[in-house]
Amino acid sequence: MARISGVDIPKQKRGVIALTYIYGIGKSRAQDILAISKVSEDTKVSDWTDEETGRIREAVGSFKIEGELRSELQLNIKRLMDIGCYRGIRHRVGLPLRGQRTKNNSRTRKGKRKTVANKKKATK
Repeated sequence: MARISGVDIPKQKRGVIALTYIYGIGKSRAQDILAISKVSEDTKVSDWTDEETGRIREAVGSFKIEGELRSELQLNIKRLMDIGCYRGIRHRVGLPLRGQRTKNNSRTRKGKRKTVANKKKATK
């Protein structure tokens, strides 16, 4: 396994796909990285030379990825919650924040169903 920015990327996969195992790198960014480092997209990771791996590490280092990116996203969410804007309140309560309906769906955000018992009828 090749190790780039603290992530083991699989050797048997093509370079473009293998780089997407790094948080913050999608397919288009992986293509850009391989173009910058002058490595073919179709070459498998196991066929990369040490020189090519070094150039790829250098190119990946110029982007904000992994822990740095995760912490930035968490700080953005915390900022929204601190200023008390609509999105921040929805984050705090654990509800969807982009206008989705919540009557029937949104189980991913709301979590497992919590059953509410019916009130007992008054006897005569």
